[in-house]
Amino acid sequence: MNFNAALSFAAAAASAALVVAVLIRPNRTVSTWAFAVGLLVLAAESIFVGLNTNSPTNPDSPWLGGQLITLSLVPGFWIVFSLTYARGELHRLTTRRIALIAAAVVAPLAFTVLFRDAAVFRVTFNGEPLLRLGWPGVVLHGFVLVASIIVLMQLERTYRASVGTIRWRIKFILIGAGILFIVRVYTSSQSLLFRGVDPLVDSVNSGALLVATLLFARSLLRDSQLNLQVYPSQSLLQNSLTALLAGVYLLFVGIFAKIVALFGGDSAFALKAFLGLVSLVLLALLLQSDHVRLHLRRFVSRNFERPLYDYRQTWIKFTDSTASCVEQGELCRVLARLFADTFQVLSVSIWIVDDQKNLARAAATTASKSSEAASDSQKALVAGLIEFFRKNPEPIDIELSAEPWAALLRDWHQAEFIKGGHRISVPILGRGEVLGVIVVGDRVGGVTFSLQDFEMLKCASDHAAASLLNVQLSRRLLQSKELEAFQTMAAFFVHDLKNAASTLNLMLQNLPEHFADPEFRADALRGASKTVTHINHLISRLGMLRHELKIAPVTADLNEVIVQSIEGLDSGTGYSLTKTFAPLPKFSFDPDQIGKVVTNLVLNAREAMQGAVSIQVSTSQQGSWAVLAVSDNGCGMSPEFIGRSLFRPFQTTKKSGLGIGMFQSKTIIEAHGGRITVMSELKKGTTFQVYLPLG
Repeated sequence: MNFNAALSFAAAAASAALVVAVLIRPNRTVSTWAFAVGLLVLAAESIFVGLNTNSPTNPDSPWLGGQLITLSLVPGFWIVFSLTYARGELHRLTTRRIALIAAAVVAPLAFTVLFRDAAVFRVTFNGEPLLRLGWPGVVLHGFVLVASIIVLMQLERTYRASVGTIRWRIKFILIGAGILFIVRVYTSSQSLLFRGVDPLVDSVNSGALLVATLLFARSLLRDSQLNLQVYPSQSLLQNSLTALLAGVYLLFVGIFAKIVALFGGDSAFALKAFLGLVSLVLLALLLQSDHVRLHLRRFVSRNFERPLYDYRQTWIKFTDSTASCVEQGELCRVLARLFADTFQVLSVSIWIVDDQKNLARAAATTASKSSEAASDSQKALVAGLIEFFRKNPEPIDIELSAEPWAALLRDWHQAEFIKGGHRISVPILGRGEVLGVIVVGDRVGGVTFSLQDFEMLKCASDHAAASLLNVQLSRRLLQSKELEAFQTMAAFFVHDLKNAASTLNLMLQNLPEHFADPEFRADALRGASKTVTHINHLISRLGMLRHELKIAPVTADLNEVIVQSIEGLDSGTGYSLTKTFAPLPKFSFDPDQIGKVVTNLVLNAREAMQGAVSIQVSTSQQGSWAVLAVSDNGCGMSPEFIGRSLFRPFQTTKKSGLGIGMFQSKTIIEAHGGRITVMSELKKGTTFQVYLPLG
């Protein structure tokens, strides 16, 4: 057995083993079957090539016939594989396409079987018998050549559409199939060019099959599945590197063959053609490499094109200068200075689009004269300017523009120097909307703005847009925070008024029954006077609603503050209030704020009544803490409500409640450095404990 036969049988054995490994895996798809059958056909062809080495010049050899038949089956199944492998677009395979694919599989086989006798014939050249291709053989190899290019184009589409880990997984499958059909392009073009049957060329196909099988096996070891999905572009020929290289190669082979024929032939022509193909393949691989393209761009930029600007340094300069700007006017002034320094211009003006879609100058100009805002008669021009830049987001020379709004910008930004060159308008765009317009002019020396200047202007305007959006977002966030703080403090205020109203309402309820009692009237007057004083105190604090809660601690007796806070609340119908006070040392706290907490807890207990309610208010000392406890036997609360809603604002179980009392109480207690705990059970009651530090 010679080397060529051994190579062919080895390739066939490796391919058959890989087919078995593929088919025993689960989740077989169309691409899996196409891959397995296509590889099996190649293995059969390689076996026939190896067997035919014993009778290389016999046109009637059954092995040669088997080789031609299997060759006719190769393109069809691999076209199916190239159209389905790693594709997420199988639903786009229309009935017409399926019919064409079926024709690509069946037609070459039928053609080869019908015209087998005329496909190859024997001739004698210099006394030696040779095999030549008849017209059916030429047609068959022509079909294989075209089909190979189609397969390569489809594989290229899959590779170019894949990214990241998907490309990593399918890379070796695509490279292996690419090697197979790149070699097919070479061998079929050689067969068409010389119209001969060369066993050496057939052995090249077997060698390519062996290499491809090893790559396939490597890919299956990396990822056991063949059913990955990518979605390549629907354009088949546009921007196809395969079509370009195939055309270049075939043109090269055709022209080179004619030149060789004119000069009497070249015995090494086939090798030279193969080397040309290898060169084109390596070039294609290099052009598809992300690393190579990156280094190529950097090499050209660094060595053949000297940039006017150091983009990295300019971007850092813009970032450092604008990072601390929190107001729009301040930001625009900084941007005007940066544009003037970067582009060596003496005049920079910045206009910002306001909420009414009008242009208003944001106190940012280095020119001596600039319009404050567009007048009513100019608003149509401003609208046209905004619409133009929304559709054309590139800097524009307003000296050359015939747009009506260009005259408006020229009038607003008047040139100071006759030889200052043209004025350029740059839009500030963010999120697809025009945020403003920058006009630069009066360039030092009147130097014309170049293409690199325009690109840098666009880059700087993008940075300005990002900074402007950040400032606007910060402003809206600040306004939202201020509104939230105002609403919270206003809710506190309303809640205090509600408590005061509840105290007065309780007195009025008891007034008809106890009006004849002099002591009750005296208590009622004191309670009413205290409530009015409290309301006046609240009104005097309205100006402080925008500020955070502040306490005014003084040394006081907690028991006395509690007694004063619940005065007027310790009598009434339907409930009883019991007070149990332990001796406590005086310590520092805000009596007014803690009084609010006591009032709120007692009123909450009263409003939680279901029938007769008993409320207990007690104090005790636990180590370095003074403890206030308010208990009731009312409706209680669920664990879910306590955990999720109790201390959150505007969360309440009462129909007429504001849901602010417990949030306010917790805020006051924490401002004192204390804490509040709760124990509650539905239909059994609730106990709140307030811990205040004695130290």
